[in-house]
Amino acid sequence: MISRLHNSKRLQLILGLAFGFCFGFLLQKGGVCHYEIIMRQLLLKDFTVLKVILTAIVTGMIGVYAMRGMGWVRLHKKSGSLGTSIPGPLIFGIGFGTLGYCPGTSVGAVAHGALDALIGGVLGILIGASLYAAVYPKLKKRILEFGSFGNKTLIDVLPFRNPWIVIVQVTILIVAFLYIVERKGF
Repeated sequence: MISRLHNSKRLQLILGLAFGFCFGFLLQKGGVCHYEIIMRQLLLKDFTVLKVILTAIVTGMIGVYAMRGMGWVRLHKKSGSLGTSIPGPLIFGIGFGTLGYCPGTSVGAVAHGALDALIGGVLGILIGASLYAAVYPKLKKRILEFGSFGNKTLIDVLPFRNPWIVIVQVTILIVAFLYIVERKGF
């Protein structure tokens, strides 16, 4: 099955579309596609968005490493740098704070009829991606490669050989944090 998937671009596209619909559905059901909830998160009054993100991190971390352990996937780590880790989040944060949606939640909001997400979010994604593609060759050498720190993950830089030691510890920390946030009524 896995080799068939690797060799079939059509099957990959179909699965990508199906997982995309599921992702959007879950974002919608989690409430994180609603402008009011996102704005309350940014004002530190409602932690629904943070709860969904942290739950997704734990699920993804366990899922990816479980699939890796079974030989279903290989990790293709990308290198990072200060030139990508500083401007990227700043641009994302400005757009997120201004519009009240991130790329995923803007598409989810469009699905339930939010016109502001269509114009500001989806149109913004298309324009931003086009501008980035146009200036990428100039950015690559001047900014994006500045302060390169290689393709290391948290698991690579810690002294443990078994990734599950890190995964279990991070999972415990996130679950404890989520428990405290829930108990405090956020």
